[in-house]
Amino acid sequence: MITDPTIIRIGQGVELHHHRGQREAASELFAQIWDDIGGEEGDPLHVCVLAHAMADVQDDVHQELVWDLRALAAVGLVTDERVAQAGVTLSVAGLYPSLHLNVSECYRKLGDLGRAREHLRQARAEIGALGDDEYGLLIKGGLERLTEQLGDAT
Repeated sequence: MITDPTIIRIGQGVELHHHRGQREAASELFAQIWDDIGGEEGDPLHVCVLAHAMADVQDDVHQELVWDLRALAAVGLVTDERVAQAGVTLSVAGLYPSLHLNVSECYRKLGDLGRAREHLRQARAEIGALGDDEYGLLIKGGLERLTEQLGDAT
């Protein structure tokens, strides 16, 4: 069970966006949290999770990519101990497939298929860290769809 207050607030923003269709409200909440954590200088777990969520509320794919790359950069500074301390049941390794999937999708939208395929390969290389729970199946499904969109050259 998640116990970290900042991760809980981020989760509230995700709920606003994905389950209530309140994208603008989610974006505003994420911006406030970003300020509260000190931006990129904040706790790497907070930076990673928030940037990952913030990418989803961007109108411009270039900005979406900026946020996704921030999340990917921050995850390299996160430890399994820190994740467990926050009450997150996923390991750090379990964060990589989703992060690479999102970066790959941005590059696909931008027409940079080489980078899209590279991040897709990286996501697939880390897929073993995910279980067959709802989250794992969501990410695995996303990888399958992106593989189809990018063709067999992955």
